[in-house]
Amino acid sequence: MQTLILNNGIEMPALGLGVFQTPPDETRAAVAAALDLGYRHIDTAAAYGNEREAGQAIRDSAVPRDDVFVETKIWISDYGYDETLHGFDKSAAKLGVDRIDLLILHQALPSEFGKTLAAYRALEKLLADGKVRAIGVSNFMVDHLTMLLDATSVVPAVNQLEIHPYFQQRAVLDLDDEHGILNQAWSPIGGITFYPGYGENRRSVPQDPVVTRIAQTHGKSPAQVLLRWGIQQGRSVIPKSTKPARIAENIDVFDFDLTADELTALDALETGRRGGPEPEDVTLARYGRAIPEA
Repeated sequence: MQTLILNNGIEMPALGLGVFQTPPDETRAAVAAALDLGYRHIDTAAAYGNEREAGQAIRDSAVPRDDVFVETKIWISDYGYDETLHGFDKSAAKLGVDRIDLLILHQALPSEFGKTLAAYRALEKLLADGKVRAIGVSNFMVDHLTMLLDATSVVPAVNQLEIHPYFQQRAVLDLDDEHGILNQAWSPIGGITFYPGYGENRRSVPQDPVVTRIAQTHGKSPAQVLLRWGIQQGRSVIPKSTKPARIAENIDVFDFDLTADELTALDALETGRRGGPEPEDVTLARYGRAIPEA
């Protein structure tokens, strides 16, 4: 497994298992299968409702806890300094861990950015106290990152974004690179995860002729080509699946390289169409919901 070094020196596996939209009763089996297959990075979130099951699979595994990189996210309903500190307590208890490897803010919440800044300062406190090993953000655009960097002292280790050849967010990636923030791709395969109300007419990236042609050249699947595209460009990727065969396929991406021409061809597929919600649309009125206690 290839690893990446975060801006505070922490080592993180380049590829992990995501469990977005994975029902709780399927999460435990998916995480267990992933760990058996060699995954050492699990990405979940308070809003997914499956932290408890992910944590149980990690505890039940023969893989030592220190060998598993656990990442989770604070939901917007728990933004605010004290609220976010309590959000950590809830997530840690559900996961069954004393320390979380990477804790990030799930959305920028632009309409109430003061709460976002207070939440991030709580992450800084958790980092200083050794309760988390690294902190970061998710779905932060250029203006959100600029405001955050101006108002806080710890540069995020990670910005988790929708990144695939059809939607590359190059301006955000460039700003992240400038500040040493690792770009982490959710929906790295594209065309698989659809948000309600968003992306219903989006084309499936794995079915793109350019992707399928490159896959045939290497004797790999389109999904493997798309994951390799992200990894070769220095990003973390967290594909999701509940099927053991697909979970195994997604980790089998470290034995081939895309050529410079192939990378360029994939880069040229940009459509500028986001599959998930616009960051400005994420408000407490629309998306706020209570995160249950542990």
